[in-house]
Amino acid sequence: MNGQFETYTLKNGVRLIHSRNRSEVTHFGLLVHTGTRDETEEEHGLAHFMEHMFFKGTPRKSAYQIISRLEDVGGEINAYTTKEETAIYASFLKGDVRKAIELIQDIFLHSTFSEKERKKEAEVILSEIQNYEDTPSELIFDHAEELLFPHHSIGRNILGTEKSLKRFQNGLVENFRDINYATDEIVLCSVGNIPFAKMKEYADRFFSDIPTRSRSRKRIVPVSELGKETLMKRDTFQKHCVISGEAYSYKNNNRIALHLLNNILGGPGMNSRLNMALREKRGYTYSAESHYMAYTDIGALNIYFSCDKERFDQSMEIAHKEMKKLRDKLIPEKRLNDARRQLLGQIAISSDNGEHLMLSMGKSFLVFNQVDSLTEIEKKLAAVTSEKLQEVAREILDPARLNTLIYE
Repeated sequence: MNGQFETYTLKNGVRLIHSRNRSEVTHFGLLVHTGTRDETEEEHGLAHFMEHMFFKGTPRKSAYQIISRLEDVGGEINAYTTKEETAIYASFLKGDVRKAIELIQDIFLHSTFSEKERKKEAEVILSEIQNYEDTPSELIFDHAEELLFPHHSIGRNILGTEKSLKRFQNGLVENFRDINYATDEIVLCSVGNIPFAKMKEYADRFFSDIPTRSRSRKRIVPVSELGKETLMKRDTFQKHCVISGEAYSYKNNNRIALHLLNNILGGPGMNSRLNMALREKRGYTYSAESHYMAYTDIGALNIYFSCDKERFDQSMEIAHKEMKKLRDKLIPEKRLNDARRQLLGQIAISSDNGEHLMLSMGKSFLVFNQVDSLTEIEKKLAAVTSEKLQEVAREILDPARLNTLIYE
């Protein structure tokens, strides 16, 4: 038992984490610690391609039967791929828990990756790539990380390219799964009104027969390139900008402080410093935000805004002034306490959504083998001082260590 979570490890190393509530709706997911960064150059986009192919048929179920299995009873099944994880997850009425777990097990372990479906899904993903190319406010983040980590797979986009999609024959797909899907890097996570003993029973029944397997492909620590300014010509009405830099990994002791600093600078709150300075006070932009992504051995901070071309130079100056304030001035204790409470509240509200809780605790268990309670998170935030925030700002927001990417 870990606070409000219960955990269990199968004989093959697969882990289970469960949180029981009183809802009629249950959420179940499978997370594996494999993503885009685990691809070779020839495999670019393969992790995401496999996520799509999980839904395209097994020896026992057609693609239609996979889609309909839960949807026929009002449930939902979905998946996603990131730089370091792949997830398959579902939401359903608690009476359908066995059906949902069996479905996820079947598509994860027994997908056939047929040639017919492979070609069709490659076209679907190509359409997804083209749609992404038409969305500069999203595409610019991929380009920023490519510039930040230009010689490493973690810098490549998740979707792949039209050229790489043509390479994904069955042998390549199966080889990628065998090399990268280690049993001790698989987590089953669930939230719902199901006894933990029953979840353990299902985990053993459906996942204990997976042969024990360790990752054979080792991850290489990325090397960042910093201090660059890049201008890309795009046919856009506005200018878009990302200021990016290297940040802390999951296991760095300053990670919590950077999460708090990022929230103050450009987090989701309308009162973030960037949003207040650029949107609320001056009306220069619709969107001004920052994002901190922590990975196993490195991290990235991306600061974004878009605006009319005639307002761009002023907006850039204002963004840098806000970063300079964080480097030069200590945040007063009252404002720091407000920032702590804001971040804690955001985490609490997100955790009140069963699906969000299931995925977040699954990811935490996958990476740290534990999940912090809100009380433990509150203690960690309380330990972050104004001096620590300034120290982190001076390191991460050092102008000499920031890249600038501009779309115009």
